[in-house]
Amino acid sequence: MSVETIYSASWLINPDASPVDGGALFVRDGIIIETGTLAELRSRHSASVIDFPGSAIIPGFVNAHTHLELTHFPSWKLRSSVDYYPRKFTDWIIQLIKISRSLTPADYPPSIHEGIRMCLESGTTTIGEIISNPAMLEHYRESNIGGRLYFEVLGQEPGHFSNKLSSAAAAVQSSSTPTLSAGLSPHSPYTINEEHLAAIRSTAASRNIPLAIHLSESQAEADFVFDGSGDFASDFYPFVGWERFLGKAHRCSSTELFDRYGLFTPNTIAVHCVHVSATDVTILKERGVHIALCPRSNDILDVGRAPVALFKKAGIPLALGTDSLASNNSLSIWDELRFALDTYSKDLSEQDIFRMVTSGGAAALALSEVCGSLVVGKSADFQVVGNCDGNAGGVFERVIREGNLREVYTGHGHKCLKN
Repeated sequence: MSVETIYSASWLINPDASPVDGGALFVRDGIIIETGTLAELRSRHSASVIDFPGSAIIPGFVNAHTHLELTHFPSWKLRSSVDYYPRKFTDWIIQLIKISRSLTPADYPPSIHEGIRMCLESGTTTIGEIISNPAMLEHYRESNIGGRLYFEVLGQEPGHFSNKLSSAAAAVQSSSTPTLSAGLSPHSPYTINEEHLAAIRSTAASRNIPLAIHLSESQAEADFVFDGSGDFASDFYPFVGWERFLGKAHRCSSTELFDRYGLFTPNTIAVHCVHVSATDVTILKERGVHIALCPRSNDILDVGRAPVALFKKAGIPLALGTDSLASNNSLSIWDELRFALDTYSKDLSEQDIFRMVTSGGAAALALSEVCGSLVVGKSADFQVVGNCDGNAGGVFERVIREGNLREVYTGHGHKCLKN
């Protein structure tokens, strides 16, 4: 038997649309069947009504870049004997690896489950998740979270890399569910040998697999890609035993390097993009790439600030991500968007930010058909945000800056929050 419910509030808010005063959703079996005012929907449907006066119904947020397997990193760090005082980006990576080497496979499932819980309870219903180990897939499948799972590939030595790519590609083929799609994540230009980039593109193109790439996150990366110098050459490569792969200067940017091998398409999401030039931005725009900003992670790791004004001028579609708790203080997109508003106050409006964490995030993950806005045919993934009384003028501002989260629903099994 179908389950039908009308959800109503003082406001129904969607990206790129005017707020609906007294708006409501008619939901059947987790799918939005009709939207309108409460009066309109009640006149056509006999379903039960759940009303949220003084509140707004808004789409569930899209966290476009996460590593939920690292959710327990703060506790792992405390119990580890590793001195954790990173002074620069490569220090942070090396110490992250040291701490990870002390873990067992049993450490990861609780960390993933905690990350999923934290996302849902802070209004995020869709994630762009990086998975380093395909064996962890089952822990996402059994959850109420939706999104795209990007299986990570990296490596220098041909045999190791080939196995990693084959395993990730196989996981992509077998992992899709009604709520979770799949993709590949070529990690970064400093963790993948150039000779492997063509194989990644061939694999992705042959199966139409979306990609997520860490791109131009630090100046250290830019230096290393251009002339093979800097902290990656002196510290990181010796630490991981990759000295024999040193010595090649690409004499280009990370963007130019990956573009040579056709890794940038409209189904590619480039994460961070802190150290990019105007030429890089032109390439990303021409290829139709989406960019996921992670401003709090960039700030905590002291790698710089992404040139958002340049992205906006070029018309590159933007999304927002928290990254992981190895480089951030929370997995809340509410925290991230408010930080982004303060950080980019001259470049991003409340409407810009709202789009980035809803329809923009869904587009970046190639999931626009199922989430990102509350329209007919999409999953009923939504949040109820309180403290939203008043007229239509400034409603976006009130929601983004002053709203408090009351409840979260997912179309495939809701989870309620109450203050």
